[in-house]
Amino acid sequence: MKTLKLFTLGLLFFAASSIQAQVSINVNLGTAPSWGPAGYSSVDYYYLPDVESYYDIRAKQFIYLNGGTWVRTKYLPRQYRNYDLYNGYKVVLNDYHGPSPYTYFKNDKVKYYKGYKGGHQKSIGNRNDNHGDSNNHNDRGHGGGGHKDNGHGGGKGGHGNGKH
Repeated sequence: MKTLKLFTLGLLFFAASSIQAQVSINVNLGTAPSWGPAGYSSVDYYYLPDVESYYDIRAKQFIYLNGGTWVRTKYLPRQYRNYDLYNGYKVVLNDYHGPSPYTYFKNDKVKYYKGYKGGHQKSIGNRNDNHGDSNNHNDRGHGGGGHKDNGHGGGKGGHGNGKH
């Protein structure tokens, strides 16, 4: 009887440590940028309608059309160097987890046109938080400043039943 109790106790400790390890792994994957909208999990991409670009959260890269080809870079294109990522609207693509979010670009571009605004959208952090995440400026002139604390957004729809 005593052996059975010890075996059961050991099994419970082992199960608890396995669960703890799984949680740690999931939490560390794909940290969203401080300018990203707060309150979302399991998200791989944002669509930025004002600049017709996507942001890959895991790779920390912007994805946009350049000369007819989709490119991935750390910064937005030069013409958007002054774009305010904190105040710009971000469509949260909850239901797309593949490698090419631009597969639905024609639909996204129509549904979330330049200047599209939804309900209030709070950013994860403040523009003065320096976490080393992707921003929209660098010394080569590809970005800009002028960031503020809150963005605009909200609503539902998009690539199925994800929150946008």
